[in-house]
Amino acid sequence: MSNTLLAPAFFLAVVVILLVCRLVGWALRALGQPPVVGEMVAGVVLGPSVLGLFAPGVEAALFPDQLRPVLYVVGQIGLVVFMFQTGYEFRADRVRQVARPAALISTAGVVVPMVLGAALTWFAHGRVNLFPDGVSLTVSMLFVGVALAITAFPMLARIITERGLTDTRFGAVALACGALDDAVAWVLLAGVLSIAAGSSGPIALAAGGSAVLVLLLIIIMRTSDRARSLAERLPAEHLLLVLVTVLFLAAWYTDVIGLYAVFGAFSLGVVFPRSEQVDRVVARIAPVGAVFLPLFFTYSGLNTDFGLLVDPALLLFAVAAVATAIAGKLGACWAAARITGEPQDVALRVGTLMNARGLMQLIAINVGLAAGIVTPELFSVLVLVAIVTTMMATPMLSLWDRLDRRRRVTAKAHA
Repeated sequence: MSNTLLAPAFFLAVVVILLVCRLVGWALRALGQPPVVGEMVAGVVLGPSVLGLFAPGVEAALFPDQLRPVLYVVGQIGLVVFMFQTGYEFRADRVRQVARPAALISTAGVVVPMVLGAALTWFAHGRVNLFPDGVSLTVSMLFVGVALAITAFPMLARIITERGLTDTRFGAVALACGALDDAVAWVLLAGVLSIAAGSSGPIALAAGGSAVLVLLLIIIMRTSDRARSLAERLPAEHLLLVLVTVLFLAAWYTDVIGLYAVFGAFSLGVVFPRSEQVDRVVARIAPVGAVFLPLFFTYSGLNTDFGLLVDPALLLFAVAAVATAIAGKLGACWAAARITGEPQDVALRVGTLMNARGLMQLIAINVGLAAGIVTPELFSVLVLVAIVTTMMATPMLSLWDRLDRRRRVTAKAHA
């Protein structure tokens, strides 16, 4: 396909993606799901699991193979902007007071699902046709373990913000846990890729690059007053150019060192100077994320084929993976929260929020697919895990709220 044909194909694909995302999001809103969940599901609907199943010719015409790299790259722009905005809205000062319990809960939320995921992979290896040839059992075990250990921190932050939970105890604990969890998970993912490549290069680059990144972030934080003053004096157009330039440099840097663009975008958002002028400029780039992020979900959906799971063995593995993910994350984080002295209502909500994997797991499994350590079958299983665990979050939070109200009413009746 020539460039002159690729451009109109891209424009038509974007129109279809945005409309389908809006329709699916509207349908899922009735179930209490946030818009980003609708975008995740819409991506699967547009892929071989639904559209390709019922109208394969339409799917091939809308999303030819030559168009998919374009969707990926433009989707990355939306992803980077979305993650920067999430970081910008993240208030680190609100989680410092819960750092100690968050550290233990996050550790449990990484270690337990990793161990359970690795054990499940070890048991399934050789029994289920799910893993790529030429990839060692160790790599497969570690990759599945890391994928199950990831938390959808951006989505967690959105749910907390949209439900007005930012100032609650469990909201602060969950934010701290999610941030720690994903930082560790990305380093572990770099380690898995190092083992897969048979070289210490990727993990060394990730570790060394992370140290440099932390140093740069500290410098930005310590010069924030001066930067804020400068930002207030700059015309909005110049500040917008500075913001986009620094954002893309941060995304490029973390991509190169193996932590991937999303980590750099989020980290920059956390330390970026706040002011009214900056708030207005950030608001100007927010629609970029709203428009282009669904393209990333669609790209993931085009690589997802739930039709592959009709094999009873694969379907059984998928069910086991979902159950393992829930037990390892929700169960472990709930138990760790209780051990640290958190009350039952806080522990349940923290476990529920940490259990959502959503966007971050999709990013990780796309990395694995590109590295050749994930098959289409395993990709589809892990997408299913991401969707199920993410869709559980909001209804379960509502369930805990209803149960709390019922207990309060009962307590008053007996008083």
